[in-house]
Amino acid sequence: MTNSGTLQQAFAACSAVLQQNRQYWQLVPFACQQLPWDNPALAEKLLALPERDLACIDQDPALQQQHLGELFCDLFQLKYHLNAPESTLIAHELKPVPFWLTNGIGGRKMAQITAFSSQIPQSDLPLLEWCAGKGHLGRLLAWQFQRPVTSVEWQQQLCADGSALASQFNIPQRFVHADVLTPQGSAVLAPQQQVVALHACGQLHIELLRQAVSKGCQQLHLVPCCYHLIPDEQYQPLSALAQQADLALSHHDLKLAVQGQVTAGVRIEKLRHTEVKWRLAYQALGAALTGDNNYQPLSSVGKHWFSGDFADFARWAADQHQLPLPAAPDWQHYLTMGAEHAALVTRIELVRHLFRRPLERWLVLDRALYLQQHGYQVQLNAFCDYQVTPRNLLLQAVRQN
Repeated sequence: MTNSGTLQQAFAACSAVLQQNRQYWQLVPFACQQLPWDNPALAEKLLALPERDLACIDQDPALQQQHLGELFCDLFQLKYHLNAPESTLIAHELKPVPFWLTNGIGGRKMAQITAFSSQIPQSDLPLLEWCAGKGHLGRLLAWQFQRPVTSVEWQQQLCADGSALASQFNIPQRFVHADVLTPQGSAVLAPQQQVVALHACGQLHIELLRQAVSKGCQQLHLVPCCYHLIPDEQYQPLSALAQQADLALSHHDLKLAVQGQVTAGVRIEKLRHTEVKWRLAYQALGAALTGDNNYQPLSSVGKHWFSGDFADFARWAADQHQLPLPAAPDWQHYLTMGAEHAALVTRIELVRHLFRRPLERWLVLDRALYLQQHGYQVQLNAFCDYQVTPRNLLLQAVRQN
């Protein structure tokens, strides 16, 4: 989608669906002891679904529509529109990349870089890579287009590693060690510049948008990621339309936009399910000991915790809450309670996850409209298949003189 009216219409449609259905997605599933909606038809559908099918339905739009489409007609009409192929997205032909240039880049990451690179138009503008990491994208663009690339990264070691790779392969790539959230970092931006950023997180890509507008950068090619990684408690919309929208978004709400998983292996998926059950089992234990049934959040921990013993996890969690534990709790009793609660949470999340893509689209449209209102011609498209990366929305903006 490109023109002003199309972007605004898409934003209005997303806003309407999200606002009208906010009770289905602006909630904390872990805090629910029963289905939180007064919707008998939905409850009947959810409770009839076999638990073994829930994960497949959650990840398959066709199955989502098959099982829940008639209950969320406005949502699925919107999702069809958002997922429709865009005729304006045309990949530029790339030279085959030699194997030695891809060493150290994972297959899925390489597929993302290739798809992204095919959308970058050839230009005589200086090329800047924002939040570069080791500069894999910049290095391949420099080789592909035979152009110098400046790569900005705040981790010194990644700059050193990237510089070594560029030197090894005689690639014209220069690294700038800088924090892009500081004036030193934003100083690398200039009006006559083609800026690229693939999966720049939260505040890092928001700062890029603001500074690119301020500096008047000529071209911007951005794939946003991790919308929840912002310093504010509530999301601060960028565009005038989003600022006027009746949609307040918390960190928890923003995390919904990035909960789509296509890369996790069987082991990681099993650990994730174990984590949910154990957290809910500990919640049941805490409620039994304190009499407080309110959800008590815990900080994130490494997945290795969930390969061990529940008792160890529960003791760690109790330490976090300064909760004394009895000498010999009935661990199995609480694990059973956790498993039962997890089955409920999974069904609630099945509904909540229907709104992942509309919410992400709303956030990216906010960014597109912000650029548009500052004099850019903007395109928004999916640059690759969802299975390559769920974060596949590409913003491309060209400043109009």
